[in-house]
Amino acid sequence: MVNTNLVSIKINNIPLQVPEGTRILDACRDNGFHVPYLCYLKDINEIGACRICIVELKNGKLVTSCVYPAEEGMEVYTNTPKVLDSRKKTLQLLLSNHNRSCLSCVRSGHCELQELAHELGVDDEGYYDGEITPSEIDTSAAHMIRDNSKCILCRRCVAVCENVQGIGVIGPNERGFNTHIACAFEQNLDEVACVSCGQCIVVCPTGAIYEKDQTDEVWAALNDPSKHVVVQTAPSIRATLGEAFGMPVGTNVTGKMVAALRRIGFEKVFDTDLAADMTIVEEAHEFVERVKNGGVLPMITSCSPGWIKYCEHYHPDMIPNLSTCKSPQQMFGATVKTWYAEKMGWDKKDIVVVGVMPCTAKKFEVRRDDEDAAGSGIPDVDIALTTREIARMIDRAGIQFTELPDEEFDSPMGESTGASVIFGATGGVMEAALRTAAEWVGGKPLEQVEFTDVRGTAGVKEASYQIGDLTVNVAVASGLANAKKLLEQVKSGMKNYHFIEIMGCPGGCVNGGGQPQQPGHVRNTTDIRGLRAKVLYDIDTANPIRKSHENPAIKELYATYLGEPGSEKAHHLLHTTYVKRSINQH
Repeated sequence: MVNTNLVSIKINNIPLQVPEGTRILDACRDNGFHVPYLCYLKDINEIGACRICIVELKNGKLVTSCVYPAEEGMEVYTNTPKVLDSRKKTLQLLLSNHNRSCLSCVRSGHCELQELAHELGVDDEGYYDGEITPSEIDTSAAHMIRDNSKCILCRRCVAVCENVQGIGVIGPNERGFNTHIACAFEQNLDEVACVSCGQCIVVCPTGAIYEKDQTDEVWAALNDPSKHVVVQTAPSIRATLGEAFGMPVGTNVTGKMVAALRRIGFEKVFDTDLAADMTIVEEAHEFVERVKNGGVLPMITSCSPGWIKYCEHYHPDMIPNLSTCKSPQQMFGATVKTWYAEKMGWDKKDIVVVGVMPCTAKKFEVRRDDEDAAGSGIPDVDIALTTREIARMIDRAGIQFTELPDEEFDSPMGESTGASVIFGATGGVMEAALRTAAEWVGGKPLEQVEFTDVRGTAGVKEASYQIGDLTVNVAVASGLANAKKLLEQVKSGMKNYHFIEIMGCPGGCVNGGGQPQQPGHVRNTTDIRGLRAKVLYDIDTANPIRKSHENPAIKELYATYLGEPGSEKAHHLLHTTYVKRSINQH
């Protein structure tokens, strides 16, 4: 409930009224006064750790505005000499223990620490230089690198891992000058139950955590004349890539994205949306079969590799509930290296499939067992790039992204439906599956294809739908802490569902760990997830075909190659297996 009790305060001698209990930081922002900060993330990391957001009260006291509440009669000053001096000294102290190799840092140009140094007029970053806290670079994980020499101990990564994802595999070790962020007992990331979600990367204000860059591998493949290098783009990328080039959050850049990838040199530019449609056809068939034949329920989606790894580590007893369908990325790769290879007369060993994904866990997924439908030693997908990596490739190629014309995906693996593109938003997989399952079970075309109860960015959503003679109870969760709560309710018998969608990242793929990073002041004030998701729903609405099973390319694929949904060939190419992992097993 919103507090309607107002208190009278002054900010920089301007009389104002704000709700009682409002943080000074929020009161300042809402009334046109900028206060910088590094550690604060609304509802996630509210600990006043960095001390950059200092303001001065009338009595001369300095307080951290991100945690200090506004009170009746309070007078606040945001830009006194005392305040500005304190912020600058704090930043200089942070920089004195920071690896300042900014020119070669992956975050150079969009680093919150770097921006703040400019803002506060730090012209001697080495003023307090002395002994440096020892640090080592951890490259053990499949998806990311940790470099504590660039860590400022803001604890954003710790907070998102613990509070948002409910995992908590990293935290502060030791005390005082020796404090550093690490895993328990100084284990490497590949020795703990990290799920590769990358949410820690998205919130990091510096270059202390970043994805493993595989762009050199892609460049090498593109320059190898013996290779057929094809690229697939996940549904959400078209809603986020523009941000890497200064475009507003919520800009649809589908056409420019295709044009850029073609100019980089990919032989074919395809759409993962095709495989999303394929996923729905297989997943809906699997669900209907489980319902009819007494299979394990609730069935839980398997599109999110971060969620899958989480389930294997923390809820291995729920593995029988997982759909056996591969993710769209993997289905796509398997189809390219079999059906499409035969169609084009290509040797499958000469094909390099590159996925452009919102998700760092995709880098782990491509290395999983049972993801090699074309044959042993031939992975379905060779390289998974994040949105950030492909943006760097576009920059390196000298492509002026915002000036590009709009171009179309290559056929036939660029054909998709409205149902497939909404995969990128939480609830999208569920809605797409319901559109197909409802029609198959009901035996007649749907008059209304929208299932709006499962839409929105809420952490958990639930609904019931009448499909034929069956009342189907469904639930949608995004963010692993929400997934944990939902699964515990299912296990305890408190909730009874038939079908559950789980996405590892809060808000779904639009907020994936591989998406463009936005600074704290944007994350705290902008509905990033909602704006990105709106792009996808708008594309869905505008598409004349909005059901996955009506995709013409999918119909052709099944008619000429796969046979029926759930056939032996479809199962071999498009389905996979899972592994029970311990808490300390990578």
